[in-house]
This record gives sequence, structure tokens and C-alpha cells, in this order.
Amino acid sequence: MTDKSDRELFDEVFLPHLAEAYRLARWLTSSAADAEDVVQDAALRAFRGIRGFGAVNARAWSLTIVRNTAYSWLLKNKSRHVVFTEDLSEPERQQLEQEGPYTAHNDTPEDVVLHKAEAGEVQRALDRLPAPYREIIVLRELHQLNYRDIAEVTGIPIGTVMSRLSRARKQLMDELRDNAP
Repeated sequence: MTDKSDRELFDEVFLPHLAEAYRLARWLTSSAADAEDVVQDAALRAFRGIRGFGAVNARAWSLTIVRNTAYSWLLKNKSRHVVFTEDLSEPERQQLEQEGPYTAHNDTPEDVVLHKAEAGEVQRALDRLPAPYREIIVLRELHQLNYRDIAEVTGIPIGTVMSRLSRARKQLMDELRDNAP
């Protein structure tokens, strides 16, 4: 039987990141129900391995467990192939950085409807990306992790994080352009 100190450590290390864990699992699996299963399995793994936590970065440690659990689940249930594309061109990169999601707008009701439709298109385009690309975009854009933390969560070098993020953004833009109404 596990002693109370394991539970306390788990509560301090993993539980504060539960919402982020679910969001990451949701993006990686493309399913709310599957994400719940992944997070539950990840929580069990985290609890069993809580003594292995090195007290460095609880957020990165927790998200790493969720990521690994999600990939195990994906391999078992939804095998996907990774397809590499060319990096973004400099003008595309500048446009993406200048026209981010935080640009101020005075939205009319028509604008709100258009934004909701666009959000749906982006969601569908993200769902079509291979899991490693979707993961990098989610960690960077939604969880707002820096490159170093993404490298720690994914277990890949920072240079690979940067190139994979570039490729993911390019492929996402291609998906949006190719499937535009």
C-alpha cells in the first residue's frame, strides 16, 4: 500500500497541471473521450512514478507523462504517419508572427460568426496534422511553452523543436489553404 506522502507529492506535482494535461491529450487524440482515458492512464503512471520526480519542473514532468501516454495510446489505437514538409518561407513566417491571435479587433456580429467558422476550420486542420506536429503546435501556441520546455516534454533537441514547429505551421497553413471554402 502506498503511504500518504506519495499522495501528497502527487497532489502537489501532478494535480495542478491536470487541466493542461487534458488539453494536451485532447489535441493529441482529437477526442474528448480518448483524452479522458489518456489523462487517467497518465495520472496512474505519474502516481506510480512520483518518487522518480526530480523536483526540477513539475509542469514539464507532468506533460511529458501525458505526452508519452498519449503516444502509447495513439500507437495502439490510431497509427499515424509523419510526413515532413518544407520549412516556412521568411514572408510566411513574418506574416504569421505579425498576425497572431492577439491582434486587436473591433468585432461586429458578422465578424464573430466568421471567427467561429474559422476556429472550426483551424480545429479540423489541426486534427488532420500528424500527432508530432499537432503536439508541437499545441505545446507552443496553446500551452505557451518555450522551446526549452517543449524539448524537455518531448525529449527532442531544441533545434528539432524549432524545425518541427516550422514544418507544423507550414503544414497547418497548407491544410487551411487547401481546404478553404
